[in-house]
Amino acid sequence: MDCIIIDDDATARLITKQLCLKSEQINVLEEFSSAIDAIKYLNTTNVDLIYLDIHMPTFSGFDFMQTLKNSPKIILTTSDKNLALEAFEYKSVVDYLVKPITKERFTKSLEKLDSLSTQEKNIIKEKNTSDFIYVNVDRRLVKVNIPSIYLIEAKGDYINIKTEEKNYIVHSTLKKIEDKLPSDSFFKVHRSFIINIKEIIDIEDNTVLIKKDVVPVSRANKSELMNKLNFL
Repeated sequence: MDCIIIDDDATARLITKQLCLKSEQINVLEEFSSAIDAIKYLNTTNVDLIYLDIHMPTFSGFDFMQTLKNSPKIILTTSDKNLALEAFEYKSVVDYLVKPITKERFTKSLEKLDSLSTQEKNIIKEKNTSDFIYVNVDRRLVKVNIPSIYLIEAKGDYINIKTEEKNYIVHSTLKKIEDKLPSDSFFKVHRSFIINIKEIIDIEDNTVLIKKDVVPVSRANKSELMNKLNFL
């Protein structure tokens, strides 16, 4: 799970980052002392999770959350014990960690994240029973058979959907198409790649071979990928 850390306190950022690094679930992409700088970053990069301080000068954590249209999951980190009720009014808030954050409390927040992710995947799987999707290519809706897709790569504001027959360049995000794919066959191995795990030829270190494409696997996602595979 790719995340960023937003906190004006350098020591607090370091502690949160160290806790993330000790976890196999969380991959820290960037850290910011300013919520405004983080907004600029999120305009070009998708993340799954944000560790967010509430009390910051000029632009608070609550101000930040109000600017997000499609918010990733958020875990608030704060020294203030009195704002939890207000914090959970935001649907994207998963947990509320009071500083100083202990390893035990951090681990519980990860367990909460896991539980929520499992619930979301089950809901998505129930919704997506179709064997095909329609994609907008040159103002035409083109039918693409889902089993024929073996790799999807994010390229700026577009995604490249690779199938056995041809490739489709579509103005979209990995998140949007991920929600339409069956989770038992497709897995996001890296912030820029979704693979069809049934098409994996081999795995070496932090890469997988899909057809002729060598695809990176982030450290945070490798253990979950291995759990999905049927191996001796």
